Amino acid sequence: MKELKEQPLGYWEEESYMLIVPREANEELLDGIIDRVSSLKEVEIKESNPLTEESPGRIKLIYQKEEFEVGFYPSGFSVPEFYLNKNYYFTEEEKEELRNAKASLTMFMKFRHDAKKSYHLQLKLAVVMIPDMLGVMDESAEKMLPTNWVRMAASSKVLPSANDLYNVQAVSNDSGEIWLHTHGLCRCGLTELEILNSDQDNYNNHYNLISTLASFLLDKRDNYNGSAYIGILVNRQPVVATFKSWVDGLKEYKNLDLGGPQDREDGHNTKTSLIFLYKSEEDEENKVLTKVSEFNDLWGENPIFFISDEETARMKSLAMERFDYVKEEFKNKDNHIIIKIGLPVDDDGNFEHIWFELLEFVGDKFKAKLLQEPYDVKDIHEGDERTFTVEDVTDWIIYTPSFSVTPGSAYLLKR
Repeated sequence: MKELKEQPLGYWEEESYMLIVPREANEELLDGIIDRVSSLKEVEIKESNPLTEESPGRIKLIYQKEEFEVGFYPSGFSVPEFYLNKNYYFTEEEKEELRNAKASLTMFMKFRHDAKKSYHLQLKLAVVMIPDMLGVMDESAEKMLPTNWVRMAASSKVLPSANDLYNVQAVSNDSGEIWLHTHGLCRCGLTELEILNSDQDNYNNHYNLISTLASFLLDKRDNYNGSAYIGILVNRQPVVATFKSWVDGLKEYKNLDLGGPQDREDGHNTKTSLIFLYKSEEDEENKVLTKVSEFNDLWGENPIFFISDEETARMKSLAMERFDYVKEEFKNKDNHIIIKIGLPVDDDGNFEHIWFELLEFVGDKFKAKLLQEPYDVKDIHEGDERTFTVEDVTDWIIYTPSFSVTPGSAYLLKR
C-alpha cells in the first residue's frame, strides 16, 4: 500500500481568498482601490504598492491595533452552480447576473489569531474595494456571499458568526454513503474536519456535529486539550469529540468506498482531520477512538449541541443591533414574530433563554406572551404576558408569509 502523506497547504488555505464580482468591470475600478481603502476610517494604511502587470497590488494596514497585509489583482470569474443553491439565498435575477459575470477582483490576506476579526476586516475591505458589487465568492470556504449579506455584515459592530467562516460540504456515492468535510478552517490556523461513513438517515446529526466542533475550535481553540465536550446524546451520554489527521485517521477504517486514499489524490490531502468520539472517560484517558457512525442509534430526534458563551453573547448583540427590523415588520399583520428572552434563573447571573410571541409595542417597550413552560424560572408560566425592553432580547424570528428571517438573515428583508 502506498504510504499516505500530508501535502502542503494550497494558496487558498494559507491565506483567505475572496473574489469580488463588480456589476461593471472597468480600469477605473482598479485604479481607485487604494484610495477607497484609505477612506475606511477604521484602518490606517502604513504602506501600499499599486497593482502592476507583473505583481498584485498590496496594502499594509493597521486595524484594531494589529497589522494586516492585503493583496489584490484582477481575475476571471465563473461561479459553480452549487454555490448558488447553498448557504445563502439568491434571487433568480441575482443568480443569472452571477452566471453571466466574467470578471472579478481577487483579494487575499493572511488571518491573524482572531479569525472572526480578520474575516470581518476582509468583508469591510471587499465593500470599499468594489462598492457596486454583484456578490463575493469566498474561495477559501467554497461559497458565494450575496451582496446585501456582505454589506450588512461589514457595517455591523458585531463580529460574524464562527459558522460564517467555513462551509460544510457533502459528497455522496451510488450506495448512499456520505462524506462530510469542511472548507475554510485552514485559513483560520485550524485543521479542516471530516466525518466518514455518514448516510441519509444520520446526515443532519453529523452535520450538526461537525459544525459544532468547528465553531468550538474557532471560539475556544486555546481551551482545546485533545477533546471537546460539545453535546448530549438521547441517553444523556455526553458527546466528547476529538480528531486525528487524515493520514492517521484512515488507519481506523477498512474498505472505504468514499473518502479513502483513492479520493485524496487531488484534494482533501493537506491539513484535514477525521472526527472521532469517546464512549467513556476511560476511553478518553486511553485515547480509544470510536467512529462517529457507531453512535448512530444514540442521536434520537433531538440531540443537544452546545453553543459557546461567546456565540450566545454575539447572537444577543446582533439581535439587539437589528431589532429595528422587528419593529418595522411587526407593522405587517401578515407576519408572525417570536422573540427569545433571557429570564434570570438565580442571583448568580444565570439565564434561561425562552421564546415569547410578540403582541404589541408600547413606547420603547414591547409586550409578549410566553410560548412554553420554563424549566427553572419561577413565577412565570406558559401563556403569561410580560413587558420587556430590547436589552432583554437574545434572539428573534420573523415569520413572513413567504419565508422566515433571523438576525443573521436580515439581509433577506433588504430585497
